Amino acid sequence: MPQVPHTLDALVVRAWCGLALEALGRAREEIDAINVYPVADGDTGTNLYLTVESAAAAVEAVFAAHAAVSGEQEASGGQEDSAGQGASGGQVAQRPALADTMRAMAHGALIGARGNSGTILAQLLRGMAQVLAAKSDAIHADGPALRLALRHAADAARQAVAHPVEGTVLTVASAAADAASGAEGDCGAVARAAYEGARAALAATPGQLAVLKRAGVVDAGGRGLVAVLAALVETFTGEAPAAGAVPVLVGHARVGAGPDTQAPHARVQAGVPESVGDMSDAGECVDGAPALEEGGPAFEVIYLLEAEDAAVVRLRERLDSLGDSLVVVGGDGLWNVHVHVDDAGAAVEAGVEAGRPYRIRITHFGLGDAHTAGAAGRPVRERAARAVVAVVPGEGLAGLYAGAGATIVLARPGEPPASGELVEAVRRAHAREVVLLPNDAELRHTAAAAAEQARTEGVRVALIPTRSAVQGIAALAVHEPERRFDEDVVAMTSAAGATRYAELAVAERQSWTMAGICQAGDILGLIDGDVAVIGSDITATAETVLNRMLAAGGEMVTLVLGDDAPDTIAGHLESRVRESYMAVDTVVYQGGRQGALLLIGVE
Repeated sequence: MPQVPHTLDALVVRAWCGLALEALGRAREEIDAINVYPVADGDTGTNLYLTVESAAAAVEAVFAAHAAVSGEQEASGGQEDSAGQGASGGQVAQRPALADTMRAMAHGALIGARGNSGTILAQLLRGMAQVLAAKSDAIHADGPALRLALRHAADAARQAVAHPVEGTVLTVASAAADAASGAEGDCGAVARAAYEGARAALAATPGQLAVLKRAGVVDAGGRGLVAVLAALVETFTGEAPAAGAVPVLVGHARVGAGPDTQAPHARVQAGVPESVGDMSDAGECVDGAPALEEGGPAFEVIYLLEAEDAAVVRLRERLDSLGDSLVVVGGDGLWNVHVHVDDAGAAVEAGVEAGRPYRIRITHFGLGDAHTAGAAGRPVRERAARAVVAVVPGEGLAGLYAGAGATIVLARPGEPPASGELVEAVRRAHAREVVLLPNDAELRHTAAAAAEQARTEGVRVALIPTRSAVQGIAALAVHEPERRFDEDVVAMTSAAGATRYAELAVAERQSWTMAGICQAGDILGLIDGDVAVIGSDITATAETVLNRMLAAGGEMVTLVLGDDAPDTIAGHLESRVRESYMAVDTVVYQGGRQGALLLIGVE
């Protein structure tokens, strides 16, 4: 029988991450199926899986970096015993410090957190890390330290939610901490007690939230946390808790259905409609945040934020007045913000006022997502008929696109989205038909791969090869979901194709261009992707570019200003258009941190 650890060290953290990821991978569809509120989008299991995946990747990166630094020592053939000590009694650097590994796990979860459930899980891991990483040189932590870590984690998660509600993952986390506090023995005993406490609390969640009781399910976020704690038990004991001990369905169904249970089939057996996993009631909640009221917020806004603590306090107040389901987690200058609002742009602007928001994800819930009446007056979420998924380069445009009803993927400068991110956005759009706007020529193949993957999942996807965000704006302006899909795609494609695009950027180095040789620091004016103008002044270069574009005619000029563009440039260009091209209108948008100084579109 393999030896099992009795204390928590870096290797245990690594193993826990791997086992938790496997457990959530097995239970992901089941958890998605019982996700009933605040927006019944059936993604709690997926969000938890992606959050833990990010945590596990961060831990692996710590091990890889440690191996690279200590490679020579490992190559010398030194052996370590189970306590991490060499034969001579000195510590052999065969593993990272516990503190480094826990911090990495918490940080990875924070930056990769998805949805309410993932955001709260990230805060739970951060709370544990604050205790277990308190001694930076500690090799391991014992049972009492794990008890304290679980208590601090539950308290920290509750504090992160603006309006905590019982019967959610917060309740399950608190029950786990309560049970662990009375456990004696090593880490395995503490983990087992925490798991049993969480499992019992999960079974009781339908009695605390009427929406869960009517749906015949337990809380989805709490179910995910039980899976993570079960993985911790397996890490310390070498044995996974019996799957049948985990409650999933209630009512006439047997409490204790395991992850192999086919949830929709089991709900039919229990006399609950197959669509029950998509049901919700106003005034209730899951994942620790209040539920949406009838006709509630239209957008989910999530972003990472670099900001000081005092600014985050003000941000919480601002976002709480804008919407609900508010969860803000993190600390030490980095935060993960999650909120449901009607004004996505205002939520992003609040983040800009507080600090530097990035990795912004805005999801339009769409008609029928949460409030379409179903059997017995209960809302049943159905797929929207059609949605638009767009890649946008800046926070300002993210708000603009979201306000027009698009599901957003934010492209960060130097970090283009992968096809997996686009596929996930198509899933979040939750529509039978999707129009995909990559808004970047270099994303053509990535977007095509994402579209092909989405088609295999039964979604009808049309890829419009937009090469700039201004072309996407033109396409979105003529989008009409009521039209036949093919007609809508043709109209959007025609509008995008009729829009010439340009951008102003700063040259990073000396190089050859179609307009001649540029030097580092020169202002480059690119028209339709090629350098057409090289200048030293931003406003003058922009005016030259705009004149060249309008020489071929145009009816509408779109200007999207980056954060580094001069404050006076928009007014100057608007005056120039008004004086020289009387039949041309101009519209100006703030693009935020979009990479380019200025984007120009001419329709």
